[in-house]
Amino acid sequence: MLSIGEFSRLTHLSVRTLRRYHDAGLLEPATVDEATGYRYYGAEQIPTAQVIHRLRQLDVPLTDVDRILRSPDPGARAALVADHLRRLESELDRTRAAVVSLRRLLHPEPARLDVELRAVPPTTVAAVEDDVDLDDVLAWYAGAMAELDAVVEGPTGAPGGLYDNALFEEGRGHLLVYRPTAAPPRSGRVHAATLPAAELAVTVHAGEHDDIAVTYGELGRWVVANALAVAGPVRETYLVGPRDTPDPAAWRTEIGWPVFRVAPR
Repeated sequence: MLSIGEFSRLTHLSVRTLRRYHDAGLLEPATVDEATGYRYYGAEQIPTAQVIHRLRQLDVPLTDVDRILRSPDPGARAALVADHLRRLESELDRTRAAVVSLRRLLHPEPARLDVELRAVPPTTVAAVEDDVDLDDVLAWYAGAMAELDAVVEGPTGAPGGLYDNALFEEGRGHLLVYRPTAAPPRSGRVHAATLPAAELAVTVHAGEHDDIAVTYGELGRWVVANALAVAGPVRETYLVGPRDTPDPAAWRTEIGWPVFRVAPR
């Protein structure tokens, strides 16, 4: 038998941590001396302790660690670990996106934003639309665009989307994604729609979408500085994106901020 101190040195788990795991029922000692309360562990418990140590390094919650250890099915254990790894990867993606945006904000490009004022005529499109939570936009967009790609033949322009103001202001709002086409089909959620004419302040976001919010902010400042009144949903046009090239440096997203006709200050 190994004393708790010896077991601690062998597993790189502190005595305090081992006691906590014992209290939580995760890793109970092989025996506990009734007279002294000293805990003793068996050498066969070392692999279990090491598994717990690795899972905790991955920030797996104690309740999930317990489920993994108690599951007799190797496939179920692997699925639990895989679910947590997916959550970690998602968190890592959000962290990377925040770092990209922060770097751009702390080290802004000296060049002025290139903005074009553009009058957009009514456009016939095939569309999918719904009220969507802001956190669900990416998943909803992927599904909606896949439906459009499957049924729209001979699109007459780049795909795009209209994003209702409430989506950003309240966390839920109307979202419409579309593909321009002369003959919109009707299939599933896909239906014909006409995008209304609009006057837009337009700029192009280059590269990955992680820091597109920074470009939104720059365009918004331009709008305010040039005394343009905002009206209606923001439009995005995906000139070049993941569907066109796997190289994020080549991606180009056009942002159209609805405005009334210019009234310079």
